[in-house]
Amino acid sequence: MNNSRSARVEFLSGEKIYLRPIEQGDIALLHQWTNDPEVRGLTGEVRPSSYEGAVEFYQRIQKSEDRIWLAVVLRETDQVIGETGLLRMFPAWRTTDWSLIIGEKSVRGKGYGTEVAQLMLDYAFGHQNFHRVAIGVVGFNTKALKFYEQLGFQREGIQHDGYYYAHQYHDFVMMSMLEDEFREKWKGMRVSNNPE
Repeated sequence: MNNSRSARVEFLSGEKIYLRPIEQGDIALLHQWTNDPEVRGLTGEVRPSSYEGAVEFYQRIQKSEDRIWLAVVLRETDQVIGETGLLRMFPAWRTTDWSLIIGEKSVRGKGYGTEVAQLMLDYAFGHQNFHRVAIGVVGFNTKALKFYEQLGFQREGIQHDGYYYAHQYHDFVMMSMLEDEFREKWKGMRVSNNPE
């Protein structure tokens, strides 16, 4: 989806993608992804989301002090393909949770998620000065578990039968990465926060 705007805004810049603040023109796309059965199954959404609800979410994230939410955009086409963000940010403990959704199914498996991870983790540890970044993954989402482990996340606990979906209970896997683990894994990697 190409949102019309006078100038490209790049909050975090990668090679094939960039991240920018969620804009009002993105609401319809977020609304579509939130109601997609596959996305719902992996994110824990259990209620239908109205367009008005998507507007309220947009308005809430604009004012939130403990959340930073960004659109994932293909550099070549300016197409929004996903959303990512830090949530439950708690500077006193230097901890935050991270979320990533590549909502556009046609572009999954092409390395965009890894690039988003590099940008977001560099931002969380290198700019927001967090010590710990956590993520929760549904136990049956083996692709995601492998992906996050390849990034350097460690499994730290399992909520047995902590997730209910499609008439079944599933485990919920808690994962985290500490700043030293990030620096060791991504040694020498620095991501620009400015467009070319």
